[in-house]
Amino acid sequence: MLDVEVQAGNQTASSFAQPELWKFLDGLPAEEQPTFIRGDCGWGTERMMKEAEARKIPYLLKLKQTGKVKQLIKQVFSSEDWTAAGQGWKGVEAELELTGWSRMRRVIVLRRRIRGELALAQKKLLAGITPGEQMALGFVETTPDGLLYEYAVLVTSLPDETLALAQHYRDRADVENNFDELKNQWGWTGFTTHDLKRCQIMARCIALIYNWWSLFTRLAIPEKHAEAITSRPLLLNAVGKQTTHSGQTTVTLTSQHAKAPQMQTALRAISAFLASIRNAAEQFTYPQRWLLILSRVFRYILKGRPLKHPLTIPQPA
Repeated sequence: MLDVEVQAGNQTASSFAQPELWKFLDGLPAEEQPTFIRGDCGWGTERMMKEAEARKIPYLLKLKQTGKVKQLIKQVFSSEDWTAAGQGWKGVEAELELTGWSRMRRVIVLRRRIRGELALAQKKLLAGITPGEQMALGFVETTPDGLLYEYAVLVTSLPDETLALAQHYRDRADVENNFDELKNQWGWTGFTTHDLKRCQIMARCIALIYNWWSLFTRLAIPEKHAEAITSRPLLLNAVGKQTTHSGQTTVTLTSQHAKAPQMQTALRAISAFLASIRNAAEQFTYPQRWLLILSRVFRYILKGRPLKHPLTIPQPA
C-alpha cells in the first residue's frame, strides 16, 4: 500500500478521490507510469476519462447501466459478432457517446447466461414475485426462449481484443480483495472522529503495519498472499511459558495450530535468512539489503530471479 488519503464520510464519490489520484500519478517518473488504469462504475465518468486522455494514460472503466447503456445492450443483443470473453462471458464491441460526454468512445458489451438458483430467483422477480433474500442483478434480460443474461459494459481506450479486456477487468477482483481485507481485518473502517488529520495518521499507520505483515507472511508462505484472518492465527496464536534456570530466562512458545510444524520450519528459515542479512550488513548499502529481502519475499512471483535496483536496469533508447 503506497499511501492513503482520508476524506469525509459524505465525500465517497470518485470525483472527490480523483484530485489526489492525479496528483500521485503526475508525481511519478515517466518510466513508472501505469500501463493503464481501471475502475468500477463509480469511476466510469467523463471527468475521469478526460483526465486520463489528457495524460495519455489508457483506461478500462465500467459504465453505470443508464437508459442509453441499456438501449445499446438491446441493440447489440441480436448481433452475430459475439466472441468468447472467458469464464462464460461473451463480448461484442461497439461505440457509444452518452449525454455529457465530449466524444464517441469504444465500449465492450459483455453478457453471461444466468443459471441455477439465481436464474430462478430472477424469473420470480420478473414475474412480480419477491424471491426471498435474493438480490436482483443490475440489468438482466430475458430472451424469447426464456434464457436469462446478465450484462456489463466497459469503456476503454486500450487497443486490446475483447477477451483480454474482459480478463483485465476481472483481475480487478484481486485488488478489491486487498481493500476488503484492509477494511474488515485491519480496521480501515469505523473512523468516527471529525478530525481528519487523526484519521489520516491512523489509516497510514494501519497501511504501514499491513505492508510489514504482508511482507513477513510472504517469507513464510511465498506462493500466495495470506490474509490476516488466516495468517494471524497461524503465526501469532501461541501459548507462552517463561522459565528461569541458572540466572537465564527462557520463553517457550507452543502453537496449537494444526500447521504448527510447517510454520516452525518456515520461521526458523526466516530467522536464519534475516540473520545472514544482518551479519553481512556492512557489505551492503541499505537499498541493497532491501533488494535481497524483497527478492526472497517475492521469490515465487520472480521465479527465483533477484531484484535489481532501478538505477542499474538498462533503459530503452
